[in-house]
Formats: sequence, C-alpha cells, structure tokens
Amino acid sequence: MTTDGLITPQGGKLMINLASEAELQELQEQVSELPRIIIGPRQLADLEQLANGAYSPLQGFLKRDDYLSVINTMHLDNGLPWSIPITLPVTREQAATLTEGERIALVNDKGELYAVLTLEEKYMYNKHDEARQVYRTEDDAHPGVAVVYQQGEVLLGGPVRVVELQPQMFQQYRYTPTQTRQIFARRGWKRIVGFQTRNPVHRAHEYIQKCALEMVDGLYLHPLIGATKSDDIPAEVRMRCYEVLLNNYYPADRAILGVLPAAMRYAGPREAIFHALMRKNYGCSHFIVGRDHAGVGNYYGTYDAHKIFAEFDPQKLGITPLFFDHTFYCRQCEGMASAKTCPHGSDAHVTLSGTRVRQMLQSGIIPPSEFTRPQVAKVLIEAMQQQA
Repeated sequence: MTTDGLITPQGGKLMINLASEAELQELQEQVSELPRIIIGPRQLADLEQLANGAYSPLQGFLKRDDYLSVINTMHLDNGLPWSIPITLPVTREQAATLTEGERIALVNDKGELYAVLTLEEKYMYNKHDEARQVYRTEDDAHPGVAVVYQQGEVLLGGPVRVVELQPQMFQQYRYTPTQTRQIFARRGWKRIVGFQTRNPVHRAHEYIQKCALEMVDGLYLHPLIGATKSDDIPAEVRMRCYEVLLNNYYPADRAILGVLPAAMRYAGPREAIFHALMRKNYGCSHFIVGRDHAGVGNYYGTYDAHKIFAEFDPQKLGITPLFFDHTFYCRQCEGMASAKTCPHGSDAHVTLSGTRVRQMLQSGIIPPSEFTRPQVAKVLIEAMQQQA
C-alpha cells in the first residue's frame, strides 16, 4: 500500500515517461537530426499509457528477453506479471537503417513528433508464435491476430521519452493514474473497483457493478476509448450513454467516470490480466471480470478470463479480481440474477440477442427496461438515426 492507503502500482511505483520541460526543449532541438519512424494508432495509444504510468513498470517498448518472457510466461523477465507484449514493429528495410544505441524520433503520419526512442535492441520475432500464445489462435480473422500479421517483421526495444500525447478527446474524463489516485485519496477511498467496457452499459453490467459497489468504497467506470473494431459503437456515443446512466442511477459520491485511451487487443483471458494491471496502476484495488472479458467471436471459452487468474501469484498480481457470471432479469425472481442465484428456467429470463437489440434500436423501439435503461436506449436510437 502507498502512504495514502491505496494499492501500490505494478513494480512499486508509477513509471512516468513523459519528457520534462527541459527534456522537451533538448529533444525538439535534436529531432531534425534523428532518424524517423512513422507509428500508427496502436503505438500512439501505447505511448500515452507509457507517458502517464498506466503501463508501469514499463519504460518503453519491450526488448527481446521481456518480449519472449511475456509471450511464453505472461511475466516480464524480472518475474512481474505482464500478459500483453507492448512492441514497436518495423519492416526489415526500416530496421536495416537503424543502429542500436541511437535515438529515433517517433512521429505520426503527418510527421509530428510524439516521442523519442533510445534504441537498445532490434530483433526478429515469430508472428505465428505471438498469435498462438497471446490470442490462442493463428486465424487472421481474429482482429488482434490480423494486426500482428500486418505489422513489420522486426521489433524495436528500448525506453521512450514522450513529448506529445494524442488529441485529447473527452478531456474532462482523461485522468492519469496520478490524478485518479489523488481523487481517490481526497474522497477517502481505499477500496476501489474498476470496470472495463467498450460497450454501452446495460442492466446486467449495472447489476454487477452495483454488487461490487456494495463491497468497496467506490466504483471507477473506466471505458476504453482507443482503437476498437469498426462495428463497435463509437466512443462518443458510448460516453453519452455512461453519462446519462451515472447521472440517473448511481450515487454521485461513489462513482467516477474516466476514460482509458488504450487500444483494444481482443485477447480475451490475457487481456483481462492486462486490463486488471492497468487499473491497479490507476489505483483500483479490485477489478470486475465478467463473461467473455475482451472476447471476440468464438475464440475463447465463456469464463476463460476467470480461470486465467489462477495462473498468477495473487500477491504479485496485487489487484483482486471479482468474478461475475452471466446476469439477466428474471420475471419470477422479479429482479436481476445469475445462474448462481436464480432457480428458474431460461423462459423466465429477459434475454435479447445483440442482433435483436440493434434491430429494435434502428426501428426507434426502446428495448424492455429489464434489459436496458430507457435513457441509454434513447441515446443509442438518436445516434443510429443520425447515421441512417
């Protein structure tokens, strides 16, 4: 625990890799002489998480020993849990022009400087091995696997100093781990549960959040706003849903909305660990893991994301997972329930497929209140009608 009673960050302290004012001036003066690499949305998102400490204890993109250890054991080479490789891929042709030990400017597609990498190592890697280990499939129909197959054949490893962040969408909710820890401390919270989502919150989500809230001091609703699949609901629409939900159905002094500017990997069980570790760095002591966490398609078992936590030393992991089964409204129980608490058959449960919900919303029909709050449904209907 830290001096304010909050959970200790992964590795013992937040690793802030954002350049100071003095460094910034020095780097800006040198940048014209440095070799340049154009990076895409995923690496831009990774740089922000490296800058603000959300990826603690990382100081940059993984070198070979850490990369192989993460791929094969879900731990860094020093033994700390870490389940997703944070890497900077380039083509063989690009790598051939770079020398280990030199500094490299990392720029966006407009040539704007975002960070400077000290290149300590460049190395080849096996894309199919990464796909199989991290995503549990080599199928390029998996969106995470597709990214791996499309990227360069060489990885660059070394520390970064970040000089610029991504355009600041949702600025009022864009808290760094340092800021969330300050907010939690000011509120006197010591036990905080984090909730990851890339979808609007429906009644089942609300139910498990409030169950968890009964056990802790506060809820940190922390939706991911980085790159997601093209058919996922846009972040700005989701944020409006979260706002109306919290304003109408949550106690203001016990819930906080913030955004996670990270890219979605769709790595299922491994990403559940990754999401938990990030929330640990943000100051959360507990983390909700529901059904098919970070899943996509049929690549993972319904509760594989629960089972994977048993593969870690709880003390090294640090954050406490809270496991929840699939939940639903039961007409006979007259309330939200799960298979753990409801004795009735599925005919008593209010369940709707994603396809049916989309059809209802596109037709301007508000789904049953047992499935979603009407205020949330209205936001989604309005967004769909504007897109039509």
